[in-house]
Amino acid sequence: MMYSLKFWSYIAIALTACDALAQGPSGGVSAGARVISGKISEWSVPTARYPRDPVATTDGSIFFAVQKGDKIARFDPKTQRFQEWDVPEGTLPKGMVVAADGKVIFGSLGNGSINEFDSVSGRLREFRTSSRDSAPYTLTLDARGNTWFSERTSGNVGKLERASAKITEYRVGDDPYGIAVDKLGNVWVSRRAAGILAKVDVKTGMVTELHLGLGSQPRCAAMAPNGMLWVSLYGTGKLAKVDPVANTVVKLYDMPGGPNGGPYAVNADGLGRIWVSEIQTDNVIMFYPHTEAMRVFRLPSRNSGIRSATIDGEGRYWYVGSHAGTLGVIE
Repeated sequence: MMYSLKFWSYIAIALTACDALAQGPSGGVSAGARVISGKISEWSVPTARYPRDPVATTDGSIFFAVQKGDKIARFDPKTQRFQEWDVPEGTLPKGMVVAADGKVIFGSLGNGSINEFDSVSGRLREFRTSSRDSAPYTLTLDARGNTWFSERTSGNVGKLERASAKITEYRVGDDPYGIAVDKLGNVWVSRRAAGILAKVDVKTGMVTELHLGLGSQPRCAAMAPNGMLWVSLYGTGKLAKVDPVANTVVKLYDMPGGPNGGPYAVNADGLGRIWVSEIQTDNVIMFYPHTEAMRVFRLPSRNSGIRSATIDGEGRYWYVGSHAGTLGVIE
């Protein structure tokens, strides 16, 4: 199904830019290797109706979803201008990745579809899952360009092959949440309520489980350049390092916010540094696995609500505050 979307353009106004105090990552790995100064800049988004899920493109633009506003938004850091496109009412866009051809792929909580958006033509192409209430939630891409997504309501993990419009679904269990692909192409998904990481073997379709403990509430996951998997444990305030080949937890790290800090978004950059947002403290933590040191960045907005983030090609950390209605960058 194809749609042509309405387009809006805005000039952004910077809210604040300051140097954060520091002490000595739809997930994803960036090629960037930037030295982080700690400067934080934020902008008010045009439609502050639960914005979320930013993703960086190769030209430096940042796309994000406006879930409750039924919009797709784009920010150009060079001009500091926002653009918005309306999607059909009730879409409730969620999760976002950018394919190699520049198309933006996102899920629909409202109708159980995966959508391909062309920002040049404004056209939207829709791919339907088997269930309208599947609730596609978190998206990621594999090495072949296939889109993998968790389905919060159905308990499935889905794979979309855009060329054929084929969707294959695998049952992993209740409450699948964050998702990541390892170097062998296997797909890992966190099951928040069960405290489990489920692995889908892409060759056999077999699903196995790694238990992280009841109450751990694994949220988001990111694969580092060295092949290690990093998972935020919202329920215990920890960060888990997982070896996907050995299928084991290597180590658990206490986060600065403590048991109630609420670690959430996880990203890995090109140097292997792991970035974690703490949704209850308004902190972003940069973790150095080799030394196990942590650097803490305090956000200028209170109750920001970072649920996902992205790292651009220069290594800058971009986030959207769902609660505060802000787009921000740490550089």
